[in-house]
Amino acid sequence: QVQLVESGGGSVQTGGSLSLSCAASGFTFTAYGMGWFRQTPGKQREFVAGITANGDNTYYARSVEGRFTISRDNAKNMVYLRMNVLKPEDTAVYYCNGDSDYATDIGWMVRAYRYLEHWGQGTQVTVSS
Repeated sequence: QVQLVESGGGSVQTGGSLSLSCAASGFTFTAYGMGWFRQTPGKQREFVAGITANGDNTYYARSVEGRFTISRDNAKNMVYLRMNVLKPEDTAVYYCNGDSDYATDIGWMVRAYRYLEHWGQGTQVTVSS
């Protein structure tokens, strides 16, 4: 079955960096556009960054553009999120997920990710001021 395992979260001070990893299994990873999402208590999960199935195109939420970098390794079924210049407002639980519908269309991911199933446990990122 679909399994997504996020790791790499932790606690850092403002301006610090973290690298998140997501191990994917149970589906044809190379056919899926993948993304990172985050959620804070009492708020809806939000889109952070997306990458097409072949890794050629990426897209970021305005709040993280220029600070975060998404990448993937299709040989290892892994997707990564490098986070630099972290701010307290980046504090959240971070999740990865994807779908074959997003293989070439990250715009569709941004509009439809809330309908995705099989969310993992996420990884907590805490940024202190």
